[in-house]
Amino acid sequence: MITGCYTALVTPFTGKTVDYDELTKLADFQIDSGITGILAVGTTGESPTLSWEEHNTIIEKISNKTKGKCLCIAGTGSNNTKECLLATGHAKDAGVDAVLLVDPYYNGPSSLEIRREYIEPVAEKYPDLDIIPYVIPGRTGAQLLPEDLAIISEKYSNVRCVKEATGDLENMEKTRKLCIDNYKIFSGDDALLFEMMKNKNIDASGVISVASNIVPASVTKLVRLMENKEYDEAKKLLDGLAPLFDITTVFTKEISKYGEVTVRARNPLGLKTLMAVLGMIKGGVRKPLGKMTKQGFDKVVNIAKEVQKNNPELLNPISEFFNVDIEEKLENSDKMTNLYYNEY
Repeated sequence: MITGCYTALVTPFTGKTVDYDELTKLADFQIDSGITGILAVGTTGESPTLSWEEHNTIIEKISNKTKGKCLCIAGTGSNNTKECLLATGHAKDAGVDAVLLVDPYYNGPSSLEIRREYIEPVAEKYPDLDIIPYVIPGRTGAQLLPEDLAIISEKYSNVRCVKEATGDLENMEKTRKLCIDNYKIFSGDDALLFEMMKNKNIDASGVISVASNIVPASVTKLVRLMENKEYDEAKKLLDGLAPLFDITTVFTKEISKYGEVTVRARNPLGLKTLMAVLGMIKGGVRKPLGKMTKQGFDKVVNIAKEVQKNNPELLNPISEFFNVDIEEKLENSDKMTNLYYNEY
């Protein structure tokens, strides 16, 4: 794994099926934009709702597409170690450069168990494949701790980096302090990338990004500026990109027949909604994810309008690659009534 920007690629759907033509086109857009690597079927790619046949096919297609062009990471994590081992074996045979193992969700093993019963068996069985633990307790209810990351990094030469999405800077600093030299920490949160790379006690190596589905060239440039310590230029770019980082989770207050409720549209719902508005994909998400509320939809569209008004160069690559008029798409977004609920 090298410093840079890796896009956690969405999985496009047409109806109930994966749209492999759109998937290939999205990968081409990433490659043409100079992305460091593509993560196939991470959780942004809706891995929990894919069949294993779909899962494996997507990995094969992205691995083939990226050969000699950029790196390929496969999401092979599970809450079932047996499944994880099988998926990792398939990904290795497909020729990926690394696999990403999200902490086991729902059954909530301890950090000790995640290390001994999940990460280590995979690392031991596939010693020639880079393994990246993915720590995101807000989505999994479990957390591989810095102490166990350090033990793993000492024991296995193929587990020398982590995707960090705890949102806890002290936790990240502890990981840097405890782990071996040259251990790589990748941000799993676009909004924290700048701080994680600038903080010497974290010294992040880049990002596995959600927003780079839409702005891969710009997020890649941001990482390179940070790597070169060109902080003033990086901050200018960050200010333009920052609104797009807010589409990962969109909160709205809605009125039900029984009173006000808070609705949280979680990743990748906001992202894929905007991608559909911009003409990058046709379909939405797979159930039980559904649609945004009209308020949530408007928030996402207004974010894109703000970016287009203030920094049109950020979205221009979409216009050129997908042959769309960004301003026209945004102005006519209300016609896309299939993308939001009309009432609670």
